[in-house]
Amino acid sequence: MKAQKKKVVIVAEDDYVSFILLEVLLAGYNCKLVNTFDGRETIEALKKYPDAALILMDLKMPGMDGYIATREIRKFNKTIPIIAQTAYALSGDSQKALDAGCNSYVTKPIKKEELINIIDPYLK
Repeated sequence: MKAQKKKVVIVAEDDYVSFILLEVLLAGYNCKLVNTFDGRETIEALKKYPDAALILMDLKMPGMDGYIATREIRKFNKTIPIIAQTAYALSGDSQKALDAGCNSYVTKPIKKEELINIIDPYLK
């Protein structure tokens, strides 16, 4: 039986502890996590890994934030699933993320069950 190729998940997250949490939450999946620290790095990572399975996009990052990065990504890749993640769960933030081009939205602290329900279809 042929070994299944690891799926690439780009994790746009400037907080290392949050990245480690996501690493733990995704441990059950056969995936390679690529950590980026701002929007520009995330765009470059997607160009390097054009077959990435999905992007977990922190919305509040230094430099280019997740909203701008998502809009830029949508200019050249309209199909990659982008899941917004943020600690700033203000009223209207979810709609702002969806308007920018995100497919879905999770708030921090991320609950494992909620995250798995959203990403599972993309990583099966």
